[in-house]
Amino acid sequence: MSGPTINTISHEHSGQRPVLILSQGIFNQRSGTVIAMALTSQEQRASYPLTHELEKSRLPKRSWVKISQIRTLSTERIGKKISAVDPEELAHIIEGLNEIIGA
Repeated sequence: MSGPTINTISHEHSGQRPVLILSQGIFNQRSGTVIAMALTSQEQRASYPLTHELEKSRLPKRSWVKISQIRTLSTERIGKKISAVDPEELAHIIEGLNEIIGA
């Protein structure tokens, strides 16, 4: 699980955007895609389970995972890794996703 940036295309907000990659490396290599959640440095009004503040990561800015914004991205859009998520925080994020989808 890592927090690289992605390159935007078409009508998306321009520039690079950080994401939390949830999928494992072997899946990413074989499928040519990653499963990711959006990250933001804008303080969030929505609370858990829609967002989770990353308190243990070494990101350059205070950051939140937008748990409800999960997407599949081409590996070609993935930039460099900037940090990793603590396993305890990752478990909390997955619990939030499970709560949202009713699992």
